[in-house]
Amino acid sequence: MLESIEISMVNSVISSLETVFLEEEFMKHVICPICKGESVRNGRNKSGSQRWSCRTCSITFTPKIDNSAKQLKVFLNWLFGKKTQKEMPGEGRTFRRKTVEFWNLWPLPPLIETKSDVIFVDGIYLGRKACILICCDEKYVLGWYLCRYEHAGAWTSLMSRIAEPEIVVSDGGSGFTKALKKAWSKAEHQRCLFHVFSQIKRYTTTRPKTPAGIELYMLAKDLLHVETNENANKWTGRFVTWMEKYQKFLEQMTIDENGNKRPTHERLIKAQKSILRLLKDETMFTYLDESLRSKIDNIPSTTNRIEGGINSRLRAMLRDHRGLSIERRIKAVFWWCYMHSPRPLSATEILKVMPTDKSIAETYRRMTAHEKKDSSIPKWGDAVVWGELHRSSNYPIYWD
Repeated sequence: MLESIEISMVNSVISSLETVFLEEEFMKHVICPICKGESVRNGRNKSGSQRWSCRTCSITFTPKIDNSAKQLKVFLNWLFGKKTQKEMPGEGRTFRRKTVEFWNLWPLPPLIETKSDVIFVDGIYLGRKACILICCDEKYVLGWYLCRYEHAGAWTSLMSRIAEPEIVVSDGGSGFTKALKKAWSKAEHQRCLFHVFSQIKRYTTTRPKTPAGIELYMLAKDLLHVETNENANKWTGRFVTWMEKYQKFLEQMTIDENGNKRPTHERLIKAQKSILRLLKDETMFTYLDESLRSKIDNIPSTTNRIEGGINSRLRAMLRDHRGLSIERRIKAVFWWCYMHSPRPLSATEILKVMPTDKSIAETYRRMTAHEKKDSSIPKWGDAVVWGELHRSSNYPIYWD
């Protein structure tokens, strides 16, 4: 009886050891890198690493562990954090060696097919000829686009990959109105009231010296507190009264040194025309539209979401890592936008699918001049930007 119990115990131990061994063999199943055949253990190297031998082609090799995904996470944690490179392992030397390959990646924006109620758009300049247009909703970054400056073509390329929203809030960037009519023809447009106020303040200054300038500056400040249609009508009436009151004052002319006549109060006239243009386009008080408010709660009147929630954080990131080249500053913004998009891929998938400098340059060389502009680069930026970033020439390239 005792012998049978001991035998059963030994058998159970042996079966458990066989299970562990089989699991270990399954977990460490290695494929030959040459012929993709099955491999078996073949001793160890002097360093202690496991050596493997292919049963098919008899090649002996030591598989290397690919920790690129882990290093990418380390790279992104540094990029989005406040640590300097000197505070990283090896006083920055080890960190730079292990993460330099990730500066070659270009994180591209996803295709957004889900419709949003409100979308904010704005552009952030990284240099004299480097601007990134950004589009976001209340939670995520929906798209980004690299261009030399804000223009209708760049805005259209950005908006074409995003589902048309109910309302768009913008700061009135150059070319945006034209692009809006082309890409999102049914979307309503709300001009950021804070930018309207700032534009008037530039013309009047904070300490205007004429009664007309003082009253217009007060009107601009009151614009930020308009919350109902009744208040909007009163504000419009006050502005009309201001124009009638100072009509003759604004018509005054001055003769310059060349004997030419020009308006004496040219800056006030520019402020007046900017307000008239917004009232004519009906983009100043879109957030008070009753039909829109019945479908959307709390329609914003400013671009604070993108200015304070995205642009300020991007500027803080670039400030924490100041000294980066213009190309790396662009890629840093791309990385931040991608990791704050609705569904970013895992680090492993990012390394598989995202294009690199080499792959884009190869595609760029193979395509004709027309295809360069219309087919490839507009997915992430203007074709001319890639050419200026990567060009061999004896002459300097002034991006900053």
